[in-house]
Amino acid sequence: MNDIIIALAKAAILVALNQSEDFDLDHALKTYPALEENGAAFVTINTEPNEQLRGCIGSLQAYRPLYEDIIHNAQAAALRDPRFLPLTFEELQHIKIEVSILSEPKLLTYDTIEDLRSKVVPFQDGIVLKLNGRHATYLPQVWEQLPKFDDFFSSLCLKANLSNDCLSQHPEISTYRVKKYKEK
Repeated sequence: MNDIIIALAKAAILVALNQSEDFDLDHALKTYPALEENGAAFVTINTEPNEQLRGCIGSLQAYRPLYEDIIHNAQAAALRDPRFLPLTFEELQHIKIEVSILSEPKLLTYDTIEDLRSKVVPFQDGIVLKLNGRHATYLPQVWEQLPKFDDFFSSLCLKANLSNDCLSQHPEISTYRVKKYKEK
């Protein structure tokens, strides 16, 4: 399924850049009916050779067919990630695509930061942090750049436009897992 999911995301980006593509969506849906079930996906675009982030957009909740979520988020990651200029045609040959299919986020109950530390599984848990109407998420892959619990959560607090010590305010924390598909 890796090849189909990556090909779908890549075709969606080509369409968004007004390029021709030959992806057979009907065949993909017949071969992989799970693509028609509701699913949530994040599409990450990295530039080669140093794997610099170039765009990352996704859904936390499954509310539309997975194939539609992949198409929408691939195009959004390429053209509408507010942290980057839209992807250009010239950049296409220098990118690698990664698609993460998310499990349903589950609310994590915890009493203290130490309790939270004991319940979070680094490198496996994606985290959704919510506090005072603000929220942010990090995919499990972010643990590779921020392997220490304190650094990970400090950065996630900042991503949510909160103070880096926002855990002291006991934010709502949900966790999810991903099935990762990566362009070879």
